[in-house]
Amino acid sequence: MAEIINGKELAKKIRKELKEEVIEKGLKPKLAVILVGNDEASKIYVRNKNRACEEIGIEFEEHLLPEETTMEELLKLINELNERKDVSGILLQSPIPKHLDIKTAFETISPEKDVDGFNPINIGRLEINEPAFVSCTPFGVMKMLKEYKIHIEGKTAVVIGRSNIVGKPLIQLLLNKNATVIVTHSKTRELEKYTKQADILISAVGKAKFVKADMVKEGAVVIDVGINRDTNTGKVVGDIDYEEVSKKVSYITPVPGGVGPMTIAMLMHNVVQAAKNQN
Repeated sequence: MAEIINGKELAKKIRKELKEEVIEKGLKPKLAVILVGNDEASKIYVRNKNRACEEIGIEFEEHLLPEETTMEELLKLINELNERKDVSGILLQSPIPKHLDIKTAFETISPEKDVDGFNPINIGRLEINEPAFVSCTPFGVMKMLKEYKIHIEGKTAVVIGRSNIVGKPLIQLLLNKNATVIVTHSKTRELEKYTKQADILISAVGKAKFVKADMVKEGAVVIDVGINRDTNTGKVVGDIDYEEVSKKVSYITPVPGGVGPMTIAMLMHNVVQAAKNQN
């Protein structure tokens, strides 16, 4: 039976360490979050981020903009926050209304305050293995592997999914740690031919219980980034068929309680790092 990689406990430990660091170094980190429109899921995410900030001692500033906000108004606000010395990090909660261009918005956030790691400059820095703010979910995955002393160098890592937020940064992070990386996605034929080669398998495909036991190698490390709703039970499940796969692999992340809590913990890490850099 696999050892469970407990993201909930690890995230708790990281938040505690960050809180101690903020107090010890007398830091005054502040996160400004921009939320445009009335997306209910986004409101919940923002609330969770606010709670995490409170726990660590990060000041939290919320900018709630109406659905009909223009691009000009959004960019004006981002530029004002870029200029403010008291703001360490800026986060634009996605999705944003369809009439707004999220790519331009991310490009406008100063790379030094881009705690979500979506500015092209941070993406480029990651590419050439220079210090950068890294997208929080992939960053959390790497932190889990490190914490559980899972050796990456020379291993075959298979990533299912190539999104800009998870798949692509993960590929780069694994390459930077000298893994042999195989990238698979929705257009890959004979997917299991590749997944069976994985010493480390990371799924970010967004399909409930998509990865079955016969698709994974005995003793592999399996990281589940997916958050899906099981249509039969209504429960939150991952991309991995946990019951079956966990009997076959050496390490596995649960859903919920795996990668999810790490995403917010690494966002908090980035905000504190931004405050340190700006000091």
